[in-house]
Amino acid sequence: MATGNESCTHVYRVYMHAAPEAVWDAIVNPDSTEQYGYRVRCAYDLRAGSAFMGFPSKEMRSLGLPNAIVDGVVVEVDPPRRFVHTWRMLITPELASEGFTRVTWDIDGGRFGVTRLTLTHELAGAPAVARLTSGGTEDDGGGGGWNWVLSGLKTFVESGKTLGTEGADPS
Repeated sequence: MATGNESCTHVYRVYMHAAPEAVWDAIVNPDSTEQYGYRVRCAYDLRAGSAFMGFPSKEMRSLGLPNAIVDGVVVEVDPPRRFVHTWRMLITPELASEGFTRVTWDIDGGRFGVTRLTLTHELAGAPAVARLTSGGTEDDGGGGGWNWVLSGLKTFVESGKTLGTEGADPS
C-alpha cells in the first residue's frame, strides 16, 4: 500500500511556434494566465522568496471554490529561460493537506522559431495532487491537469485564442 511519502515526478513537454519571451510572458503575466488552462489568474511577485497565488475564474467561484485555489513561493526566476516555484492546491482540504510541491518551467527556444517548454512537477508525498495534475480525474469530471493547461498555453501563445471556451474559434 502507498504511504504518500514516495517520490513522484511528472514531466511534460510541449513545442510552440513562438519566441521564448512570448512563452515566458504567458506563464507569468496575470492577464495571460486567465486566457488558458483553467483560466486561473496567477499573481506572481517575480523575486525569489516571494509568495504567489492563483485565483479562481468566475465559473470556478460559481462552483463554490475558495478565493485562492493555489499558492506557493517563488524559488528561482531567470527570464525567459527558467521559473521555479512551490505549488499547493487549495481547492479541497485533502489536497491542501498534502502540502507544497515544486513546479519548474524550463523554456528553451530559438531554433527554427520553435520554443520547447518542459514543465516538471515534483510531487513527493502528494498522491492526490499527482492524480489530479496528471489528468487522472478527467473521466470523473476533474479536468485534464497539466496536459490541459499546456495545451491551452500552446493554443494561446500561437494564436491568441483560447482552448475549449465559448469564445474560441471552432475552426
